[in-house]
Amino acid sequence: MKLNSLGLAYRARKIVVGTDIVVTHLQQKKLVLIVLATDAADNTKKKIYDKAKTYHVDVIEEVSSDQLSQALGKFDIKVIGVTDKGFAQLLSK
Repeated sequence: MKLNSLGLAYRARKIVVGTDIVVTHLQQKKLVLIVLATDAADNTKKKIYDKAKTYHVDVIEEVSSDQLSQALGKFDIKVIGVTDKGFAQLLSK
């Protein structure tokens, strides 16, 4: 996964951050991809995977929370939702 592309998508406002916000956007069918930290809590992983399966959205679980946080310039990021198809394709490569 290209973490610098994640920062670019964040600055372009094409991603949403946080479990609750990601779930809300999933229910509104606004997401095309979810990036989940490998060190996220088991309850968080189960919640995200279940919702993603229900709404037919792919989940990528390749990077740690520290790497996600550093890419976005934030602290303790566990779940990111991508709203743009172009960025989703770029990140899923």
